[in-house]
Amino acid sequence: MDINDLIVLWNHADCKIIDIRRITIKAGESISSYYVPSSLFLLSIRGDATANLGREFHRMQRFTVLHTGKGTILDINAGNEGLEYYSVYYKAIMNHPVPLELVTLLKQERPFDHSYSITPENPVALHRIMGMMFKHWGERQPLARLRVRTLFYQFVHELLHQMQAQGVSSAKRDLAVQIAAIIHEDYAESITLESLSESLNYSVPHVSSYFKIRTGLSPIDYLIKVRIDRAAALLLETDATLKEIAMGVGYQDPSYLGRLFKKYKGVSPMRYRERYAEKKRLEDSPSITMGSSIVPFDSFHYTDTIDNDYQYQGDGEGDLFMFNHSKPIRLSVLLLSFVLALSACGTNDAAETTTAQPSPSNTPVASEQPKTRIVKTVNGDVEIPLHPQRIVAGEYLGSLIALGVTPIGTSDHHIKNPYFQEYLKDVENIGEGNGNKEKILSLEPDLIIVDDFYPELNEQMSKIAPTVVIPYASLKTVHEEVAYFGELLDREEEAKAWLSDYDERIANAKENVLKAIPADSAFSVLELNGKEIMAVGTSFGKGGQSIYNGFGFKPPADFAAQMADPGWAAFSVELLPKYAGDYMILTSNSKTLDQLKSEPIWESLPAIRNNRVFVWTSDRSGYWDPIAILSQTEELAAWLTSL
Repeated sequence: MDINDLIVLWNHADCKIIDIRRITIKAGESISSYYVPSSLFLLSIRGDATANLGREFHRMQRFTVLHTGKGTILDINAGNEGLEYYSVYYKAIMNHPVPLELVTLLKQERPFDHSYSITPENPVALHRIMGMMFKHWGERQPLARLRVRTLFYQFVHELLHQMQAQGVSSAKRDLAVQIAAIIHEDYAESITLESLSESLNYSVPHVSSYFKIRTGLSPIDYLIKVRIDRAAALLLETDATLKEIAMGVGYQDPSYLGRLFKKYKGVSPMRYRERYAEKKRLEDSPSITMGSSIVPFDSFHYTDTIDNDYQYQGDGEGDLFMFNHSKPIRLSVLLLSFVLALSACGTNDAAETTTAQPSPSNTPVASEQPKTRIVKTVNGDVEIPLHPQRIVAGEYLGSLIALGVTPIGTSDHHIKNPYFQEYLKDVENIGEGNGNKEKILSLEPDLIIVDDFYPELNEQMSKIAPTVVIPYASLKTVHEEVAYFGELLDREEEAKAWLSDYDERIANAKENVLKAIPADSAFSVLELNGKEIMAVGTSFGKGGQSIYNGFGFKPPADFAAQMADPGWAAFSVELLPKYAGDYMILTSNSKTLDQLKSEPIWESLPAIRNNRVFVWTSDRSGYWDPIAILSQTEELAAWLTSL
């Protein structure tokens, strides 16, 4: 049925939850001729199966949503991996009075008996809601049942929203984006690597390593950053106590939050709030001159912190202030005032002006040249300088370097990128993730470039300077990314020249490699994480772009299909002989080639015995910006031609 009709009918529905279950069917087992007693949602979370609803067959894979109605005969035949799924039985009635135009539609469509299936674009959100429903259903208390009913409507809303969106686009979300979405939505809940792993159906090492490569932070560090940013907002926006704020952002111990807050913000929570109160007094003093810099804050490092240790014992808010009442602190207060003042009036309102305003003079208006232009972003139209001089690049630094643009500041994980070192001599470190707003403010940028991993921070950035947000993975290739920034920064000729040189160097590398290596050779691009191995395709670093896109080699035939979607696949070391190619590009932070040769399962591989294995660490292989891809391609070409 039409999705818009379905949405309209659900808006008039009143639902009662009958039962919620979590069921496992072993490999080869089946459920036959099951009479469905009420309307039913199924959400598969692991494995695969074929479901027969009457005469309609549906393939159930990881995170498939299946819906059917009362009286349907259901058959489920589990595949080789078995099937694990949630089931929600419910009864829906229409709230009266029902609009006349919906009566006919309701009779024709019977939405609560309609059978359909969908593999959602963002399955994690649905899985998270379903998991909470199942948990509260087991409590069997009146308040818990009310919570289940509320969550059910959230589940239906999220499902309908995704069904509507996928009518336009069904592109899959990147794993790191899914992790970030969970954290932003559930930061107040207890989130662990194990819970993330279960939600996403990937191993803990894979979830952790992939996210850190992408963001420069571990998932738990990212969670802390989100919680601290939210705590800071609550301190400024409300009169909530530290205990109330701690509970609101996921900590039971306010003392523990106080220590984390001071570690990130440089001052205690109460001192942070006092600054806001002081700002109120300063706003009425226009004669005060603003400083041009802020007291620097330490980088945000929490790798030695156990984030969910809520019972950490401490002495509360009795922290010594980091700074005295001196000129630097006054400057920092004034600059904070500046940000908050900008927050009130906004700077990205594209409707106000598209050019710089001329100063009063006798010069004709026609002679004024535009100094800004409007660009379209996911957050709406943004007015940016025609020729920005002070760019802060939280992300996409590789493309800026390709265009000959040196930013004034960039993120910590870019500073560590070995392929950027010669370009970053005078570039400031703005901190982890997309940066620290206080540090960025002190740099006085005229343009900020970021991705969409930190929506709350990005909104604050837009009050400092024009901020262009480019969603992660929206620029699919080197050509697309460099060309985009060439247009954004009015450097289209530089973009064409760099891409021409890039194409020529990649072609030369490929030509030399194919003179030394047979074109039909099978290549495995792998990462070793403990007892698990991840094979990657063309979109996730590790040398995949170079081997598969640059040189045109293929993975082993048995493995190619598994990597096609979502672009990588994980397997145990025991399966390595099946998936090892004639040549291997291996990322490992724990094993050298000599160590691998001493292990029986590795030593037995032809690629190992023939010295056709290239081993590097993630600090070299884990980048996939345009500069890194070009350098990695030539590095791998030099190795292959030396064999």
